[in-house]
Amino acid sequence: MSIPLNKLIDYEDNIYQITCVAIKEANILSNPGCGGEEIEKNNGKIVSEVLTRALKGEIHFEESDE
Repeated sequence: MSIPLNKLIDYEDNIYQITCVAIKEANILSNPGCGGEEIEKNNGKIVSEVLTRALKGEIHFEESDE
């Protein structure tokens, strides 16, 4: 799986926000025992998988008031 560039280009909401969410989620998954190993065993890349999930709306996040 590669980074979904077409979906990133067509994304109409806050691209900075979705990128930050993807970075944080990829960081979590890269920790031992958090699921990243399963993605890599299936020939996937953690960042590509997280970006795809974020763009599909599978990762839910809330904006902080700060």
